[in-house]
Amino acid sequence: MSELDPTIASRLKRDAQGLVPAVIQDAGSKDVLMVGWMDEEALHRTLTTGRTTFWSRSRQTYWVKGETSGNSQAVREIRLDCDGDTLLVIVDQTGPACHTGARTCFDADQLL
Repeated sequence: MSELDPTIASRLKRDAQGLVPAVIQDAGSKDVLMVGWMDEEALHRTLTTGRTTFWSRSRQTYWVKGETSGNSQAVREIRLDCDGDTLLVIVDQTGPACHTGARTCFDADQLL
């Protein structure tokens, strides 16, 4: 287990499972591509590798976007919101971001 910088860790407001939502945004188009979940370890891995790493709540394991699909995300920037409870991860996306094969997970249903 790696250690996240204590200054960053102290600013995070986690849910009961120790997770923070990470909103993934395309650097070029500014489209919101997807949302994933990060704990301190996933954020540390993302910061140190430059590849988005998430915690899978269903599989209870870490996963790197594109590791099996090839649809990867190169991290350009990570921002923490003013409350410390959400991350904005700005990426260069290769291939579709959604597991359905869509460019973004937010293409399917427009509610308003």
